[in-house]
Amino acid sequence: MKIHLTSVFVDDQAHALRFYTETLGFVKKHDVPVGTDRWLTVVSPEAPDGTELLLEPSGHPAVGPYRTALAHDGIPAASFAVDDVRSEFDRLRGLGVRFTQEPLEMGAITTAVLDDTCGNLIQIMQGG
Repeated sequence: MKIHLTSVFVDDQAHALRFYTETLGFVKKHDVPVGTDRWLTVVSPEAPDGTELLLEPSGHPAVGPYRTALAHDGIPAASFAVDDVRSEFDRLRGLGVRFTQEPLEMGAITTAVLDDTCGNLIQIMQGG
């Protein structure tokens, strides 16, 4: 068994697609109209057949309180592996990305947390 698909709730799928592809560097995998929304997934360019991230519409009434609680407590909605947190932090900050946690070393693991501009905090992580 392996993880095939996971998701993050987003306020605006078109905006999320731009952020996740143009800023974070993912590539679009699927874009299928489903009523007024889309089945919209992105993948790592390093693993185009790997785990997909669904940019899930945030319309369900439970999503708002869930995301608000996570953000209030500083809990990321997802975590992405990177080779070098510090260089990715510098690259993304140079693109105007806002971080809620600068690179933090915790033993063999280094993390940083960014605001994805779509309603989520996202952790980037190296090591582990």
